Amino acid sequence: MTDRMHVPARSLGRTRHFRHAPLSLAIALALQVGSAWAVEPFVLKDIRVEGLQRTDAGTVFAALPFRIGDTYTDEKGSAALRALFATGLFKDVRIDIDNGVAVVIVDERSVIASIDFAGMKEFEKDVLVKSLKDFGIGEGLPFDKALADRAEQELKRQYLTRSLYGVEIVTTVTPQERNRVNVTFTVTEGAPSKIREIRIVGNTVFSEGTLKGLFELNDSSWLNFYLKNDRYSRAKLNADLETLRAYYLNRGYLEFEIESTQVAISSDKQDISITINVKEGQPYTVTAVKLEGEYFGRENEFKTLVTIKPGEAYRGEAVAETTRAFVDRFGTFGYAFARVDSRPEINRSTGQVAITLTAEPQRRVYVRRISIAGNTRTRDEVIRREFRQLESAWYDGRKIKLSRDRVDRLGYFSDVSVDSAEVPGTQDQVDLTITVKEKSTGAISVGAGYSSADKLALTASIKQENIFGSGNYLGLEINTSKHYKTLVLSTIDPYFTIDGISRSLDLYYRTTQPINSQGEEYKLVTPGASVRFGVPFSEYDTVFLGIGVEQTEIRGTNLPLSYSNYQAEFGEKSSSVPLTLGWSRDSRDSALVPTSGRYTRINADYAPFGDAKYLRINLQGQQYIPLTRAFTFGVNAEIGYGRGLGGRPYPIFKNFFGGGLGTVRAFDQGSLGQVDVIGAYIGGNRRFNINNELYLPVPGANADRTLRIFLYADAGNVWGEDEKVTLESVRASVGMGVSWISPVGPLKLSYGTPVRKQPNDRIQRLQFQIGTAF
Repeated sequence: MTDRMHVPARSLGRTRHFRHAPLSLAIALALQVGSAWAVEPFVLKDIRVEGLQRTDAGTVFAALPFRIGDTYTDEKGSAALRALFATGLFKDVRIDIDNGVAVVIVDERSVIASIDFAGMKEFEKDVLVKSLKDFGIGEGLPFDKALADRAEQELKRQYLTRSLYGVEIVTTVTPQERNRVNVTFTVTEGAPSKIREIRIVGNTVFSEGTLKGLFELNDSSWLNFYLKNDRYSRAKLNADLETLRAYYLNRGYLEFEIESTQVAISSDKQDISITINVKEGQPYTVTAVKLEGEYFGRENEFKTLVTIKPGEAYRGEAVAETTRAFVDRFGTFGYAFARVDSRPEINRSTGQVAITLTAEPQRRVYVRRISIAGNTRTRDEVIRREFRQLESAWYDGRKIKLSRDRVDRLGYFSDVSVDSAEVPGTQDQVDLTITVKEKSTGAISVGAGYSSADKLALTASIKQENIFGSGNYLGLEINTSKHYKTLVLSTIDPYFTIDGISRSLDLYYRTTQPINSQGEEYKLVTPGASVRFGVPFSEYDTVFLGIGVEQTEIRGTNLPLSYSNYQAEFGEKSSSVPLTLGWSRDSRDSALVPTSGRYTRINADYAPFGDAKYLRINLQGQQYIPLTRAFTFGVNAEIGYGRGLGGRPYPIFKNFFGGGLGTVRAFDQGSLGQVDVIGAYIGGNRRFNINNELYLPVPGANADRTLRIFLYADAGNVWGEDEKVTLESVRASVGMGVSWISPVGPLKLSYGTPVRKQPNDRIQRLQFQIGTAF
């Protein structure tokens, strides 16, 4: 194919050739022929391009440093060659000069038509395709053998991180029509290399078994088939070495050293042995902690922050904790760039050490401006109202951290960070930038359960926690269960007042039909509305006050005896005006995937007005305990109690129910409690349940901490006013499940079996919930 800018009458003359060559060859030729190839400058009559198959001629013309009518020189020819090769589109380029015409002859690189992987099981194809494109290997890109070789090496490196040292990768390039190629990476993964032995040499104080028990990597755990901790990883080994170092430093061994680490692999690349050589040194006892530097006369205040205790063994963790506390305290005084260094003064003959903490506060600064970045949806005011650090105020590190945490707890962002920068031209001013990463805050969720009576029961809800970026919540919940139908519309304004008092509004319409009844010709219909205000008393404590109004109608003719008696005494319709008082405190490290901390909630409904007068109290407590880096134990306990007021019985339609997700799993939803004489489950005025869960990580899901497997043990029941709470009446179940905050929303699946039950109990072994984000 030939492209030309202009076609004049062609004149006769000699032809000269210039082309790209390796540097060494080009130098040699230049030395040998000297000026024999030199071209006398001349005026270009025409420019032609030959050899194009896929590339547009305009791309070539745009790269040339000369045009028709320009004076052509050797320097411009060399520049043209460099420019054309720089496009990456050509394997070879040369320029022929023919009677004043520059003929650019190119040999195009092949274009990649497709990329495929054969024999690959360890990685997902889509992830690797995206990764290879960053190396310049992708569909529609020019094929470069050097880049393909680099990509092959990168694939091997990725396999090495999975302990697959015997992997073999062969790259096959298959030509296609129109100068295209298919690139196939054929992978023979082989078996993963496993750690057969970990040895620690030089330890005398602590046994090898004790030290190896600190490691994530191991060579003998019975859980290796699940956790795969016998697969070698350099990153994991480095983390284990730091754990080992911290273990010694926290027990007085100030001069502990890891002298060397050897990793050996067998000839068949299946077995790995690790040898760690250590030098323990001697233990040291702290004799004194001294403060040096500038403390602004507040030495006594800073001393209260010291966690290093004289007379005890040196602890590196305590030293680091103390220096951090000092830096944070200086930050509360406006010294954003304070430095605190610890200096040990060692006496080897006595095994004693004195710690000196030297402080350099630098200069005091104030915050000039606070900027917000990354909030593509959420309004600035929603973020700014959570800030406790103010503009034109002294820098306060404690308030800045609190501000960041409050923004993070909104739940609207997947990542929140705060950066500070000095203001140019000043020495006492900084600007703060809070950077957020928006996440989906709306969800359409669907829940389901299966039982022999109801078959498949469905629930659905749609909610938006940050409607229109305003920070307000709006939700609609629908339940289509055969025995429990609801329609609930809720909205929450977290800043109903500028002081942070929240307001919640609920409108609901519930239809309830107690299960296992004969005839099933009755139901409870409850429309109602409520308003509740949340008053923050501290950063972690909130008190709730509210009022509601609702009416419950008992409809039907074939009523259970308990409902029939209540209807005969108080009529078909009962109204009430409940007053709400509640308190909550949350110190969990995460609301989504907690691993430590506690959550406590108390809620009381007091209804002194209307036909139904009652008091209803509910207490809930959660505690999360990290057992190891991989395992977490969580316990949830709930107690409910209700009683009638003014000499009236407790309204039967306010009873507590148990069974199913959230109470005692493996039992049918709402089936625990009193059973009417005709077989209807009517709940009770007292409830207790406790849920114990052991969370296990999912192998290969290290990047997604929300994906967890859990083992559970539940116990509890519901009791009526005339029933005794006894241990024999408690129901219990055990099972396992999986929970995940997936890209399409929250998911929870559990399967269990009752271990304490009665013959008439309704069993529902499989229960799950799944949601879809939008």
